[in-house]
Amino acid sequence: MDLDALRFGNFSKLGEAITDWEQMTKNLATLKEDAERNLKGKADKANWSGVNATVTREFVDKTAAEFGDAHTQAGSITKILADTRGELIDYRTQLNEAIERGLKKNLTVRDTGEGSFVVTMNVHPDRAAKGVDVPEHDQKDVDDLRTEVQHILSKATESDSSAAEVLRLLVDQVRYGFSDASYPDRDKAAQALKDAEKLAKMAKHPEDMSLDDIAEFNRYLKKYHDDPLFSERFATRLGAKGTLQFWTEMADAHSGARGAELDQMKSLQKNLSMTLATASFSDSGAMQGWKKDILNETNTSFRVDPSNPMKSPVGALGFQVMSSLMRQGEFDTEFLDEYRAKLFKADKGAGDSNTDALWVKGYDSVDLVFGKDNGRDPLDGLFDALSHNPEAATNAFESKSDLDHMLGTTKYTDRGEALGRALEAAVTGVAAGDTTSMAPPHSADQVEIMANIMNVVAQPGSGADLVTKGLGESFGDMAASYMPEISQAFAGPDSGAVFITNSDAPKGLNISDVTRFLSATSTDPAGRAGIIYGESIYTGNLLEAHLSNPSLFDGDHEQVLADIGRNAGIIEGIVGHSAANDEVSGAISGEKENNDALKAKGDFAKTWVAVGSTFVQVPERLGGAGMGAVVGGTVGAVAGAAVDRLLEGQQLDGAKDEALYHSSKDLFRMRDSVSQQTQWSVEDSLTRHHVDLPKDGIKDTVRQAVNDGWENSDYFLNRSKEQYE
Repeated sequence: MDLDALRFGNFSKLGEAITDWEQMTKNLATLKEDAERNLKGKADKANWSGVNATVTREFVDKTAAEFGDAHTQAGSITKILADTRGELIDYRTQLNEAIERGLKKNLTVRDTGEGSFVVTMNVHPDRAAKGVDVPEHDQKDVDDLRTEVQHILSKATESDSSAAEVLRLLVDQVRYGFSDASYPDRDKAAQALKDAEKLAKMAKHPEDMSLDDIAEFNRYLKKYHDDPLFSERFATRLGAKGTLQFWTEMADAHSGARGAELDQMKSLQKNLSMTLATASFSDSGAMQGWKKDILNETNTSFRVDPSNPMKSPVGALGFQVMSSLMRQGEFDTEFLDEYRAKLFKADKGAGDSNTDALWVKGYDSVDLVFGKDNGRDPLDGLFDALSHNPEAATNAFESKSDLDHMLGTTKYTDRGEALGRALEAAVTGVAAGDTTSMAPPHSADQVEIMANIMNVVAQPGSGADLVTKGLGESFGDMAASYMPEISQAFAGPDSGAVFITNSDAPKGLNISDVTRFLSATSTDPAGRAGIIYGESIYTGNLLEAHLSNPSLFDGDHEQVLADIGRNAGIIEGIVGHSAANDEVSGAISGEKENNDALKAKGDFAKTWVAVGSTFVQVPERLGGAGMGAVVGGTVGAVAGAAVDRLLEGQQLDGAKDEALYHSSKDLFRMRDSVSQQTQWSVEDSLTRHHVDLPKDGIKDTVRQAVNDGWENSDYFLNRSKEQYE
């Protein structure tokens, strides 16, 4: 920065700009609140269908989010501009004070252009000879003043240039729209960039990093892994090839780590993955180049030290390295789509039975994951990445060919559990481990994927074997999420008035496939637990919805309650018969495993009541309002009580030593458990909403309906088997 530019600079224009940005931020705050409350709020409650369910809903959601991002970006710009203006005014004050002190010693500071200046002595020697009072000064005074002025100008230059850099990066984060990057001032943003530069330099020489260096490196990543500017700068300064080489060498150098070192490396891998995930959302030119280069390096062999004869001549493929760094965090959808398409193509090229040979055999020395697994199969890491991004997961399995292949490979690989988590995200719209986000309505594409999964599992012979390949628990969770569609499949046409849902394709499942899918999944204790909890929650929500608002169903209470009870009997009857079937009894080791699975799943199922109740929604003909609005936001209370009873193992009336679902093989006890659970939910709903109905008569209606459904479940099982013979 030129001396005169700082000394005589007029910052009033910048002040006016800041005032404008402050007003803009306030206005955007109002628009953001309005968009969230009215635009998105009403869209969430609406019962969309057809094109509106996909195009319009997505547009509304993204538009509402854009208002939020616009407010965040405007706030960051305002704070950075205000902070920079304040700093520059302060530096101007310091500069003028330094110059004034120099003048008192007859020292003049003069701008010489292009950032340079000179300090000179003002008094002519003749004046001193005539006895004129001359301030004392010497060369040291000149040098000290020059140093002080240079320091002030350097700080001002840093403030000005770093602010410009940060503002440019903020704008470059997104190609269209606004960034959600938030910074309280220029210093914080500038420091993030400096720290990113520091870490990128360290990562270029992993061989020089001691355990203390790694600990420091990891602390920075933990601090900044959600920071967009830091993540983008770190990734782009290190480069795509440098990123892959860094992790290859780091994994090799700490192979066999134990104790504190192992914990440190696990944490490092997690934080590095999350940092790269954040960086992937940047649309800056440098980051676009990084992502393109990653795709170009997927088949490159990364080796630690090719000149060392003790090292394996086989390196780790770029696919393997990158996938091992995708297990944590949410990566950008577009990047995941491109990466997944290329990896899927390579995997399919080997055929279902040869994928293990493609990625694992021949790479015995490769271990890119600290802890469980070794990272040789790149699909494991990709599936984890997809499980954290439901949109990308749905995109990944829209192709039935790709879905069939991936399910088929689980017979020959160990990727089943990771695939299951990715499939859950794909068909539910909820990221793995997310227990706070409200489950969105199932789109037509998601229902089709679910139908295709059920069809594969329903195939005689090998289909049911998928449950034993690490997919059983995920299948159970998916069935729980699809209870509305499953219920309508069993109930038949025009059953939507009873089994209400906001699914875009409530009739999208095939009844024979559904039956065989539930039957196969029931052979896995965790899968069976998911179905039981899902049915109990949906039944509880339905009962509460109908008994609290009779206008939902144009008919008698007894009729709708009987339909709900019969459906519960059918679904859980299929579970009970399948668990007790001699053909699958070997998969069930006993009551303890069954009860342990119910308890383990119950802790997680509690979150379904809160985030999964969106499937209970008023039909569009009745206004399309969400159930929370209809019953005062209390929907889910009855379902929550049902989960508590299952979780606590509440005793059955007249059966002192037998708890709900105590025995998975005793069909009559399991039938009675379903009947009792459903009757309790009816009683809870009647009490909570002060509905005046004959309790004994209603409970008898429900009991008989559950028993009828239980008997019908045998019919559905036999019928579905006949259709595949």
